[in-house]
Amino acid sequence: MDKNIDIKSENEFVVLCRTVREFMEQRKYRECRQLITNAMGNYPHAPHPHNLLGILLENEGDHLLAMKHFRAAWALDPTYIPARYNLNRYGSLFATGNSAYDETDCSSKQEKELYKIEYDEHGVGHVVRRNVHGNF
Repeated sequence: MDKNIDIKSENEFVVLCRTVREFMEQRKYRECRQLITNAMGNYPHAPHPHNLLGILLENEGDHLLAMKHFRAAWALDPTYIPARYNLNRYGSLFATGNSAYDETDCSSKQEKELYKIEYDEHGVGHVVRRNVHGNF
């Protein structure tokens, strides 16, 4: 039974992300906010609505509050890649690329291009982030 709830909620998140993306493109911010806040009420521990609210707030020009929601999404689920992607994108002085509404906006190629592993003198690997221009 729990498995069905998880599948149902995942399907709802796919639809939510798709709908919010479409509304954002049409600048229907009020409708976006209503969808997102309803999802927050239904799924208070899910990162998706916080990530989407962060994107909405960025589009409305409220950078500080947007970053708080990206961090909230990241705190709720550290494996949720769109939150990390948006934190990196909007936290950079030279933001490039589009917002990540869902995982499809975060290709593994993009992730590989942003980071590399460097080994220290003890053979321990450390993840190093590339700078804005793709150099290390």
